[in-house]
Amino acid sequence: MSANSAEPVGVVDVVLVKGGRTKIRYPAGLLSDDGVRIAVRAPWAGDGVRDFGFVRFEAGDVFTEFYWRDRWYSVKEVRAASGALKGWYCDVARPAVRSGAELVVEDLDLDLWRSADGTDVRRLDEDEFEESGLARRDPRAAAAALAALDELEALARTEGGLESLLT
Repeated sequence: MSANSAEPVGVVDVVLVKGGRTKIRYPAGLLSDDGVRIAVRAPWAGDGVRDFGFVRFEAGDVFTEFYWRDRWYSVKEVRAASGALKGWYCDVARPAVRSGAELVVEDLDLDLWRSADGTDVRRLDEDEFEESGLARRDPRAAAAALAALDELEALARTEGGLESLLT
């Protein structure tokens, strides 16, 4: 059974940290944790609608989110309330840390979007990454973040690439 069709086995609080502060915290159904990859499912946790121009996140959307303890990113499969796939939103982040019922992820500002049909793959927030000063403060982390974004983009541009991470 894939994580996409699995029933939650518990609940965790996903804590997204950015710039040393908690950006958002939300409960998510824990689908699996194999010691390396953690899968959770949660409804859109943002306030109201977030319209990026190329996709809208809104009430009723469901995010099946995959985090790794050994990779510098997370991948979120985004579905509308109807179940229709919108695409994949990928966050470049330090490897995830789960402690009991809390899953902490430090966002490093870089993101990637891939539409459901694969025709739209775009790197996001590279300007925010530059402004964050991570390259000066922690050059190794900055290099890992840029390598992660490159890896995600290569997977997103390959048929079934992102999906292969989620099975």
